[in-house]
Amino acid sequence: MEPLRVLELYSGIGGMHQALKDSSVSAEVVAAIDVNTIANEVYKHNFPHTQLWAKTIEGITLQEFNQLSFNMILMSPPCQPFTRIGLQGDVTDPRTKSFLHILRILPRLQKLPKYILLENVKGFEVSSARDLFVQTLENCGFKYQEFLLSPTSLGIPNSRLRYFLIAKLQSEPLPFQVPGQILVEFPTVESANAQRHTIIVDVMKNSLENKMEPNPPSDGNPPCCGKETFLFKLETAEEIKRKLQQDSDLSVQMLKDFLEDDDDMSQYFLPPKALLRYALLLDIVRPTCRRSTCFTKGYGTYVEGTGSVLQTAEDIQIENVYTSLETLSEEEKLMKLSMLKLRYFTPREIANLHGFPPEFGFPEKLTMKQCYRLLGNSLNVHVVSKLIRTLLG
Repeated sequence: MEPLRVLELYSGIGGMHQALKDSSVSAEVVAAIDVNTIANEVYKHNFPHTQLWAKTIEGITLQEFNQLSFNMILMSPPCQPFTRIGLQGDVTDPRTKSFLHILRILPRLQKLPKYILLENVKGFEVSSARDLFVQTLENCGFKYQEFLLSPTSLGIPNSRLRYFLIAKLQSEPLPFQVPGQILVEFPTVESANAQRHTIIVDVMKNSLENKMEPNPPSDGNPPCCGKETFLFKLETAEEIKRKLQQDSDLSVQMLKDFLEDDDDMSQYFLPPKALLRYALLLDIVRPTCRRSTCFTKGYGTYVEGTGSVLQTAEDIQIENVYTSLETLSEEEKLMKLSMLKLRYFTPREIANLHGFPPEFGFPEKLTMKQCYRLLGNSLNVHVVSKLIRTLLG
């Protein structure tokens, strides 16, 4: 069997390419396309032999697409038009222009690709862009399945709930296909019948969202808690119970398996100003925890809602630090909070959680802020890799 010829759209730092390698499928990326010059530097650093086009997708002609002669598309279109903390402009957002161009080009290709995989944020599944996408797929003769998946389902201690669609050009349904439904687990052919009963209703979607995703950034004011009582931090008893349940799930690895062995982490410790301002809003995890919230592109710059922070003083009980914290002076408060030795996860640690192998690196000239931003815009390699194997299986 000849290697697959893969077109990687919105290639970023190369998460899709890495997932393709991770899947052990015989494939060649015939072209990777992205306009982000910094992301392209990282891509070239890790995949120097891949043809990389630093141009807008909407500027690529039908003839240029045909000349690439690809039979698989991997893509992760811009998520901003669909994210729940954005304006949700959907197809009216200028950033969807390139995706709409792809939908216009696809039916006109000299030869349709056999496989398509798309990744986006939760929220894409209820967008007009999604409706146009699946309509185009159906018109072209593709069979497809949609998913909402998080790395936690693969035993990775990081919540990153994302929308995925895999499609295959064929007349018969996929073995695991459940028309009109979104699966929340990876399918197996053996459990296809069981999967047919995995229906997502609004209640389940809300439940998943609350379980897997961090709260969006706010204006810094405490959230309205209704009749719920907040305990020593801005967490309800229910939230603490959920976190304890996650930490006791032995099917998920501990965070310590993903951490760097470096004695000098001083540059990653939270500055006093951030500690004082966001103390009650931090999602604090220890190396022995089996969970962490989604890392966003603002991690390291913004604190609230951008990802978990690590408590490196493991012998200190967090309750002892936070009890009566609000009654203390700033100096006393800072002294208490400093006992926890809270630090940001390093870019390498986030890359580890995202499934990038140790040999995947960043050019030395990149700043820490740039690395965080690129990783926040990337995807989980292992999740995509498993979906590729599922699609080709």
